[in-house]
Amino acid sequence: MAFLHPFRALRPTPDSARLVASVPYDVVTRDEAAALASGNPLSFLHVSRPDMEFAHLADPHAPEVYRVAVENLQRLRLRAPLVVEEDPSLYVYRLSRGDHEQVGLAGCFSLDEYDQGIIKKHEHTRHDKEVDRTRHMVALHAQTGLAFLTYRAEAAVDARVARVTKVAPLIDFHADDDVRHTIWRATPHDRDALVQAFKGVPALYIADGHHRIASADRARMTLRRAARHAAAELADDPGVAEADTFIAVAFPHDVVRILPYNRVVRGLGGRSSAAFLDAVREVMPVAEGTPAPARRGRVSMYLDGRWYELAVQAEGGESDDLDVSRLQDLVIAPLLGIEDVRADPRIEFVGGARGTGEIERLVDAGDASVGFSLYPVTVEDLMAVADAGGIMPPKSTWFEPKVRDGLLSHVI
Repeated sequence: MAFLHPFRALRPTPDSARLVASVPYDVVTRDEAAALASGNPLSFLHVSRPDMEFAHLADPHAPEVYRVAVENLQRLRLRAPLVVEEDPSLYVYRLSRGDHEQVGLAGCFSLDEYDQGIIKKHEHTRHDKEVDRTRHMVALHAQTGLAFLTYRAEAAVDARVARVTKVAPLIDFHADDDVRHTIWRATPHDRDALVQAFKGVPALYIADGHHRIASADRARMTLRRAARHAAAELADDPGVAEADTFIAVAFPHDVVRILPYNRVVRGLGGRSSAAFLDAVREVMPVAEGTPAPARRGRVSMYLDGRWYELAVQAEGGESDDLDVSRLQDLVIAPLLGIEDVRADPRIEFVGGARGTGEIERLVDAGDASVGFSLYPVTVEDLMAVADAGGIMPPKSTWFEPKVRDGLLSHVI
């Protein structure tokens, strides 16, 4: 049974929503965030990426960075303005671009269920990233970014969500990337019905936002220690109660779209291009290829201006391994010497939204030596791995379109 918790959202007014909304904090570098927020004092990046205002600092996680985040949020609450709902609510969040549309339910979810494995993960998290977002949440007393969950579609939830969208939305705008973001606030009646309907969902799966949720878990422990130190009664402290939940949008699995998370690598393990190609041919079949593989079991490789098809899975094979795992085990680790893709600076990741043209650009410009384009992982793959208690390789999935930061924040 999945717990769904209405909350009093901190949100922009409809008129300012487009200016406030920003890309998720973790999909841009400090310099990219600064460029996106330039000339827009209402951009939520001033809150979610305060380090962009400290390009001179060697440590992007210095105490003054989080102090500025607090100041920027206070300033934004006045200028945008941002308002806090009078009553706890739930929201329906629709993302649409072109012929793709996905509708999800925004609310708060249980950190206890996360700890118990009812909310299932499929990735490891990095300690430094957890510490950063934990400090951010504790300083602001708010969770300012939406995690992205999925679940096996439930007809009762779908029907109730559809009811909410029959009236005029609270927020509706097109972002610069042509994604339309539409948000409805549920009526009290629909809110209560959604809470009941969601009890029929047996499990939730983290699609995007492992670090946000892990950090929310750490933040609540920090807040609990602070409450004990102040001799507060936890049961009477609404801030700590809110901190037992985290904010997310949950989308049914049958509407979620996953794009490939591609790779480029600098260096060929000390080999020439011809020698590297021969080395790959020794471990798997290689043929002329196209920029995007046509099916599972195949990976496209870009080398010296040409695309090749790598058969990382044998024809008719019964391997349950993901293509990204086979590529890592057969090529990236043994031939390119990259064991830890999270830490090795020679490998970079190209989100599917940037297309295979970005692989060609990087390799042709000499910024990378070889690129790999993968067939996308499916939602069913993700859920199967999570159900088995497994962990997918880093950077296996790119979810697109993405929800925006700043539209719904959770005060803790």
